[in-house]
Amino acid sequence: MSDASAVSASDYRRTAVMGLLTVLAGAVDAISFLTMGHVFCALATGNVLFLAFALAGEGDVPVARPATTIAGFVLGAAVSGVVLKRLADRGRPWFPVGLTGEALLLAGGGAVVLLRHGTGPVGDTSDFFGIGLVSLAMGVRASTALRMRVPGMPTLLSQTAIAELVNDVLNRPAGLLRGASPLQRLARTRWTATVVGIFLGGALSTLLLVPLGTGWALLVIAVLVVIVAVFAMLVPLEKRQQGT
Repeated sequence: MSDASAVSASDYRRTAVMGLLTVLAGAVDAISFLTMGHVFCALATGNVLFLAFALAGEGDVPVARPATTIAGFVLGAAVSGVVLKRLADRGRPWFPVGLTGEALLLAGGGAVVLLRHGTGPVGDTSDFFGIGLVSLAMGVRASTALRMRVPGMPTLLSQTAIAELVNDVLNRPAGLLRGASPLQRLARTRWTATVVGIFLGGALSTLLLVPLGTGWALLVIAVLVVIVAVFAMLVPLEKRQQGT
């Protein structure tokens, strides 16, 4: 099979869908960090560092908030991992189910914040229930993205994508603008979309969603995730989905 035939329409559809989900992950992190007490509900690595600072008694970081986000993320990833595997093993459409679960949790988090804080930010009030629901949603996202297995597009972090892109360009500079195979171009597109997607999500969320208030911003993102889930049900993203 040639490189050209190895890249299918479903590859590009998956790349587009995962790119959009990456933008939404960046938006969630912008909202959670700026309005929910300086935690990253999607970027789990950041919370691990915050927890380390808190336990060391440095940086004026409370233990409870990063601990809540880590616990919620792990629980969401664990439960969704089991559920999605069972669906996949039975030949059921697990990807839209995972996205729907994420959207419901985000909407729940947004509703909780609206009920408790109105259109204002959560800030330093430590609304652990709202933070926990959003972290659960991002744990579900992590499991869903992992099972989709789109190389270079975990949707939640950009460090690996940056390293992969830089290394690929340095190792094959002649193919940067011309001479690259379809698979190389697809890989570079995915790495670039991951980095740019998180940046755009953070920037657009800061400019457009954060002014709405935490609750409404989360509800908007939940609606967008549902739209992606519906698209995934109507348009096949894989030639054949099977359990692994």
